[in-house]
Formats: sequence, structure tokens, C-alpha cells
Amino acid sequence: MELKPLPIGIDNFEMLITRGYYYVDKTLLIKDLLDNKASVNLFTRPRRFGKTLNMSMLQYFFEKKDKDNYCLFEGLNIMKAGEKYTSHMGQYPVINLSLKSAKQPNFELAYISIRRRIAEEFKRHEYILKSEELKDEQERFLKILREQGDEGDYIDSLFFLSQCLEKYHKKKTIILIDEYDVPLENSFFEGFYDRMIAFIRSIFESALKTNSSLEFGVITGCLRISKESIFTGLNNLEIISILNKSYDEYFGFTQKEINKMLEDYNLMNKQALVKEWYNGYIFGDTEVYNPWSTVRFVKDLKININTLPSSYWANTSSNSIVRSLIERADSVTKREIELLIEGKTIEKRVHEDITYDEVYDSMENLWNFMFFTGYFKKVGERMDEGDNHYISLKIPNKEVKYIFRTKVLKWFHDKVKVKDLSKMYEGILNKKPDIFEEELNKILVQTISFNDAYENFYHGFVTGVLSNMHDYIVKSNREGGTGRSDLFIKSVSKRGIAVVIEFKIAKDIDDLEKRADDALNQIRDKKYDEELRSEGYKNIVKYGISFYQKDCLIKMKDI
Repeated sequence: MELKPLPIGIDNFEMLITRGYYYVDKTLLIKDLLDNKASVNLFTRPRRFGKTLNMSMLQYFFEKKDKDNYCLFEGLNIMKAGEKYTSHMGQYPVINLSLKSAKQPNFELAYISIRRRIAEEFKRHEYILKSEELKDEQERFLKILREQGDEGDYIDSLFFLSQCLEKYHKKKTIILIDEYDVPLENSFFEGFYDRMIAFIRSIFESALKTNSSLEFGVITGCLRISKESIFTGLNNLEIISILNKSYDEYFGFTQKEINKMLEDYNLMNKQALVKEWYNGYIFGDTEVYNPWSTVRFVKDLKININTLPSSYWANTSSNSIVRSLIERADSVTKREIELLIEGKTIEKRVHEDITYDEVYDSMENLWNFMFFTGYFKKVGERMDEGDNHYISLKIPNKEVKYIFRTKVLKWFHDKVKVKDLSKMYEGILNKKPDIFEEELNKILVQTISFNDAYENFYHGFVTGVLSNMHDYIVKSNREGGTGRSDLFIKSVSKRGIAVVIEFKIAKDIDDLEKRADDALNQIRDKKYDEELRSEGYKNIVKYGISFYQKDCLIKMKDI
């Protein structure tokens, strides 16, 4: 059987089906929406978990068009659900608006982006102007379509379009709004949050709150924004976050769906590896895989069966909030990050109603933001006597753990680089291991350590600390995979000093001295200094450094 191509970045349902891409069937989302009959549904899920594709699927199922879309759904689960559901196919006018392009550096450009997306949706429905019944609305319709209106024309434009569509089709309108919180998150970081939230609130209130032309609405985003900030008075809103048990299988891949995909692509021998790296998210009561990363990895495996797993999601998700957590971390928060990286859990109080302008008000808000945007999974929950809801958090898989390891280490390196490290450098060059050790220990206390740390962690850490030694060449041999020492520091002049450094990990605090001696012995036994001698250096010093969590011990051998 010919294998179907995997849909990397394909979020248009029609394109995915007609071009024969592999599709994990989520069409029973349609059945649940019709059964639950909520007027407005807000789905919050992390980035790249299939929200946009599902919105496109809803559009192609419900939208009334000249062209019959039956062929797109042939053989899919919704067609087996019965006439009660299939009778809704192609019966409604649909407005589908995505706000993901509103990530702009200022309000003016973000407003232009949203205005264009609205104009494009008006253009898509331009056919209704052929009706005599809409002659009174034609002037305003065209003004919005041609982007000639002012801000006032756009704040209730979805409401106006839904009224026009109902008038033409004699059916109420379905409104789909994808990535609703992108302009809000972006505007917060760019400094125009208040202006943007007022604009978005006006669009939403008119379209979703008092709209007699609305059949139902579906909104997607990463974060549940409080009703007070954007959904004021919207009493008909059903919020489905990752904590809700309803709709829990429709965003992300279940174990059954992953098994089917791996079987289809003859990759069942990679099942444990895929699970280890990309599984672990808990939505409601369902454990799901990251769909974006899984599809990317399966595609790479089809090209090369020996491909190693990668953190694909790290390059698609905004890490600014994670960085903020690190930059604001006190000693308690740093310890909590260490525990998470070690595979342990921490407990935090849940705040589902977060506004972006409150994210930095407390560390608790930052933890909540990261939980709802996919960095942690829920492994337990409880309610205290004051009715406060607490959840136990854990890093879901190796992919997210990789983000923490690499990003956290890099950001602490960045913090270290702006410190005055001259005393440490003088200790190294003046052959004073006690000063080198004292200064390095100070920085270790301020950073994140991993109880399951390996030499590469400390190697990278020390390399970062020493990278700003001016007039000296700092060479990391670990990166080259050579059989040389971990680190060389060489003066530009061959008459100057050259330094050989070797790292070891101690199993406990009492093992530090022995491991530092082991490092010096390895430099001697493997003659790591000979490369420096062959280059012409005569003043060579050797340092053996052992680490245990936030402690280090440094021994020196002068030649």
C-alpha cells in the first residue's frame, strides 16, 4: 500500500483531504458540538495541537456552498454518526476568522492585519450582494471589504456580516474565531495591551453576546482570558480548557491514534521512543501526544530510520514567558525548576482566569500560564479547606524537558555574562584555585542544577562562564567529540599561560575531592597538555574540577 504524505504545516482541511495527506480523524468534534448545544464554545489548548485544522474542518462541514463538500467527509467518523448529524452538513453560513497574523510590533500594524483578515472574509461572502434584499447594506459591506472604513466600522463588522448572511441564506450564522489571544499576548509584550483588548472586546461582544443572527460560535486560543477582560457579560460562553473532561480527545493524538499511525508507516518498533518524547499531556482524563512533533518525527523517520528525536515544538512555541520565569526566579522558584527537571512534581494553585497584564503580578500566575500553554501536565489535584484548587505539575516528556535543560542553561549563561567575573579570571590565570573555586561556587548557587546532571551540563556551564575572557582563546573540546581534555584556555601569545581543564561528577559531597584528583590524573595519564606544548606553550596549568549539584571543588597542578 502506498503511504500517504504526512501533513507538515497543512491546516486547511480541504487541502489535506483532496491532496491525499494522512489524516487523524477528529470529525466527531462536530457531533459533540451539536449534542452539547452551547451558544459559544472557547477551546484553550497549547500551540500546534490541531486547533486551526479543526476550525477549518468545522467550516467545510457546516458551510452552505454551491459546491457539495460531502466527498471531503466520505468514510470519516462523522458520516457514521447518523442522519441526525449529517443533516447539518452544508446548511449554515459560516464566518471563519483567524487572528494569528496580528502578531505585530505596534497597534497600527496589528489593527491593519486584523482589518485585512476581516476584509478577506467579507470578500469570501461577496456573492450575497447579488441579492436585492441587501441593497441597503451594500455600501457599508463594500467599504469594509475594500478596507476603506474606520475603526468604528470594524468593531462590529462580524455582527454586521452575520446579519447580512442570515438575511441572504435565511439561516443563522456559525462564527469561528481562531487564535483569539494572539493579538492579546503580543500586544502585552509590545506595550499596547489596553488599546488592543478594547478593540477585540468590541468585536467579540457585538458578534457573540447580543447577536440574534448567531447559530453558535467556536473560539480557540492558548489561554483562557477572564470574562471581565474580554468576554464581559457573555453568559452563554462554555469554556473548555485542558482541565475539562469534555472534548478531551479532539486536540492532540491519543495512544490508539498513534499506534495506528506507527503501524501504517511500519514504525511500531519506535513506539516507546515516540511515547517517551512526545506523549504525556493530560487533557481532561485523556493522555495525548503532541501532534505537531509526532508527525514531524514520523516524517523524519521515514526519510532516515535512524533519525534521533528532536524538540520540534521548541521552535514553534513562544518561550518569552519561560524566560520571564527564569529571570524572576528566587531561590524557591529555582529549586522548583530543578525538581521538575529531575522528574519530580510541584504543587500550584490553579488560576484559570488570567489576563496577560496580570501574568507578572506573581510567580503563581507565571506557573499557571506555563501549565495552560503546554509546559507541564497535571498529575494530581486537590481542594483545600478554603475551596482553593491545587494541581500537581510535572514536565510531560523528554521534548519539554529538553527545552528546560537547553533554554534554562542558555538564559543563565546570558545572566552570567553580564556579571563582573574578573576576580574569577584572575584566580585562574594567577594559579589560585581557591579563588577560582570560591567564585565558581558563587555562580553555581545562583543558577539551576540538575540532580541527574551529567558532565556535559557542567561543561557547557563553565564554558559559558569563561567565554568572555578577553585576549584568551577558550576552546571547548567536548563539542568536537575529540579525545582531548574538556577545556583549553590559551593566551594569544605563546609566551603567556595555557590552561587545561577536566570535569568530573561526584556521587555525593564527600566524593568531591577524589573526583577532582581523578580529573587531574586523567589530564596526566592521557597527556592532554602535549597538544599545548606542541603549539609552543611552556607555562601550562592543569585544573581538575569536580561537581556535586551546586558545589564544586577545584584542584590544580602547575607544570
